[in-house]
Parts: sequence; C-alpha cells; structure tokens
Amino acid sequence: MLTLAVTSAVVFAVLDLLPGNVAQVMLGESATPEAVAALERKLGLDRPAPQRYLHWLASLARLDLGTSHAYDTPIAELVAERLVVTLPLALLAMALTVVLALAAGVYAAAHHNRAGDLGVMAASQLGIAVPSFWFGILLVMLFAVQLSWFPSGGFPGWTEDEGGGPWDALQALVLPAVALAVVQAAILARFTRAAVLDVLREDFVRTARAKGLTRRAVLWGHVLRNAMVPVVTVMGLQFANLVTGTVVIENVFSLPGLGRLLFQAISNRDLPLVQGLVMLIAATVVTINFVVDLLYAAIDPRLKAVGR
Repeated sequence: MLTLAVTSAVVFAVLDLLPGNVAQVMLGESATPEAVAALERKLGLDRPAPQRYLHWLASLARLDLGTSHAYDTPIAELVAERLVVTLPLALLAMALTVVLALAAGVYAAAHHNRAGDLGVMAASQLGIAVPSFWFGILLVMLFAVQLSWFPSGGFPGWTEDEGGGPWDALQALVLPAVALAVVQAAILARFTRAAVLDVLREDFVRTARAKGLTRRAVLWGHVLRNAMVPVVTVMGLQFANLVTGTVVIENVFSLPGLGRLLFQAISNRDLPLVQGLVMLIAATVVTINFVVDLLYAAIDPRLKAVGR
C-alpha cells in the first residue's frame, strides 16, 4: 500500500506539472477563453491541486478509476475493453519466454564452457541488444509481408460477431508476443544458466547421480527445482515488464490494447486516463511481486522449514 501511495503522489505531481491545458486541447485552438474556463470548471480543473489529488485518492479507495476526459467514458470500461487484448498478449509472451529461457538456460548449464553454452550466451546477448519494437518490425517484414504467414497488424476480435474468431485473434498476437518474448527470454536464459550452475555444484547432485539417476533426470527433476527461486523472481519482474512493454509493441502492430490506449491518452493529454492506467500497472507489479513471494515456499521446501 505504501508503494502505491508513493506512486500515486509521484504520478499526480508529474502529470500536474506538464505544460498545456486539457480543456484547450479538448476544445481546440479556436475555442474562446470563456468556453475553456467553463470546461475547466466542469472537469474540476479549476480546483487547487491538493484538493484534486485527495479527491482522486478517495475515488481510488472506492476502486473508481474515474472518467476519461477524451472518451467521456468510465476508465474501468475502457480498461475492460482493452484488457482482452493486452492480457492474452502478455500471457502468450510470458509462456514463450519461460519455454525458451528454461530450455536454453538449462542446456547452456549442462554444456558449460562448450560450444552449446557459448552459442546460447552469444544468442542471448544478441537478444538483449535488439530492441523489441525493431525486432517486431523485422518480424512483420519477414512473416507478414514476405511470407504472408501472419497478419501485419490489427486485431480481428475473439468472436465472429467482432469479425474474427479465436484462431484469427491468436494469429494476430503471435508476432507481437514473439517480439516481446525474445528480449525477456534472453535475459531469463542467463539467469537460469547461472542458477543451474550454482545448484550443479551442490553435494545432493553428486548423491543423486551416485544412486543411478540419469543426468537428464537429475537436471530436470532436482537441479531445476532448486534453481527456480531466483528464476521465479526474475519471471515476476519480467511479466510486469511485458505488460509495460505492450505500450510500444501494440502501437507497432496496431493492437487496441492498454498500451495503445495509454499512448493515445498521453497524446490527448487525458490526465485521468493516464493516471488510472499508470496506477493499474503499478498495482499489477505489486500484486505480481506478492504472488512471487508466496510461490517461494511452494518451489523450495527449505523455505517452509525456515518459517516454522
């Protein structure tokens, strides 16, 4: 709660200090000063900043994100409409990240200081260096323009009534999910490799091998589970990064998600919408970190013993 309180103060202060007039932006440059002043009174912009901040906090306490100035629609409704794009995109990207990173990290650790390890590390370094939006453009040029395997952008919807369907919607999310996952998988693969190498030096690994277990069984059945505590920590942070990373990717692929909504809100200087979306993202990060803390005990039984 303290984190969210500090975040709310910073967000409000930064946005309140931005130059420009919201009412003037909404009415246009040709609007008269009287019309601008009337709209400011209607939106409550004529009140002192501390009063507006306290009013906003009271609304957040009631789980009321407020109303968008530009859309004249409750922010909660806008979020619900766009979340059906952003959440599946983030989940698909996270699934690809975990599969690629765990496979690459464990493989690199199992082939430490050999060609396989060096190859994975070189590929991960390249993945970290490539910006996700630039990689997304390359994916569009290859798989959408040249090969025509996937759509280049847009979102048809999850139902036939919206003009699409589950398969069409999933196809529209594949390329942006890959663009988001590559960078995160490269980072996570390095953490996985380091964590697995640390566990491989433990005595219980030699004991398991002495009992006749195969190297594969020890690696995936014992080593990986004990190495998952630091890896899960990074996963939690990465899921938050994937949610925030959609701001750029959704604009590259013209996806009507939260990221594009935030970009449009900033362009329109729709301060309530920007504030609501930023606080929603902050609350998501805090929640994910809390869930990760709860998962520690389930992953590592030693933590249960310490807590007793």
